Amino acid sequence: MISTSDFRTGLTIAVEGEVYSIIEFLHVKPGKGGAFVRTKLRHLKTGRVLDKTFRAGEKMEPAILDRRKMQYLYNTGEEFVFMDLEDFDQHTLTKEQVGEAARFLCDGLEVDLTFHRGELLGLELPITVEAKVVDTDPGVRGDTATGGSKPATIESGAVVQVPLFINVGDVIRVDTRTGEYVDRVQAG
Repeated sequence: MISTSDFRTGLTIAVEGEVYSIIEFLHVKPGKGGAFVRTKLRHLKTGRVLDKTFRAGEKMEPAILDRRKMQYLYNTGEEFVFMDLEDFDQHTLTKEQVGEAARFLCDGLEVDLTFHRGELLGLELPITVEAKVVDTDPGVRGDTATGGSKPATIESGAVVQVPLFINVGDVIRVDTRTGEYVDRVQAG
């Protein structure tokens, strides 16, 4: 069992039989009355965000997650199919379970699928992904990294703001948490 004093961002807990990840929390000690902890929790299966308040010192069950390396194969429009890299079983997630992560899913991308007690909950992207630029305005000779930005579409379909010197065919690194350009990947 864990106490509210052990809360930290990213911790997974079981609340009323459902698994949540702590997005943010705040310990509050009012002038009178008992202390409490105000939290924002993300439901790992649906992605829904819940505001919940706990009494200070309240005990709850930690949710132990099993993470397995998977490779993204394809999507059918409504479902996304992944292959387990150990036993080659295929697992599917709905569009709702994948959520915003779908913007960065390219064929062959390795991700972690999360399970709780054998039930598939969702996926965790790597912090950065490398993707080929498939559409952008042409770069102009003399443009530098500090000279502004333009939109570029990467192979997964996401649109990312990139420096002016990036061209179609360049491979770039993108931060999946923010959707921002990190750098250009040097060829071979």
